[in-house]
Amino acid sequence: MQIIISNKSKEPIYEQITNQIKSSILANDLHEGAALPSIRQLAKDLQISVITTKRAYEELEKAGFIYSIVGKGSFVAEQNLEVIRERKYKAIEDQLSSVIANSREMGLSLEELQQLLRTLYEE
Repeated sequence: MQIIISNKSKEPIYEQITNQIKSSILANDLHEGAALPSIRQLAKDLQISVITTKRAYEELEKAGFIYSIVGKGSFVAEQNLEVIRERKYKAIEDQLSSVIANSREMGLSLEELQQLLRTLYEE
């Protein structure tokens, strides 16, 4: 598992870790039951605080992406693909609502917005 931390990102380091692990799980690069590096090992590998990696793992556990067993470590949890799909659908819906609001503010027509979406989607 490779995690890349950007010091230039406005995103906190724990969120960078969380998002990259989530992406790996959703892309099926990390399979159900796969062991994650220990909190201390990940902190050492990334040269960051143990507190930061602990927070990332806690966030992943709250979201249901991983589970931890005391003395054994953290593992990728079984993923309910329908629930994940619904979460992603909701995120897209929220983002599109924001895009629509911005488009209306600047007077962009539905046809212009559809063309922009079509162009970006086909890239």
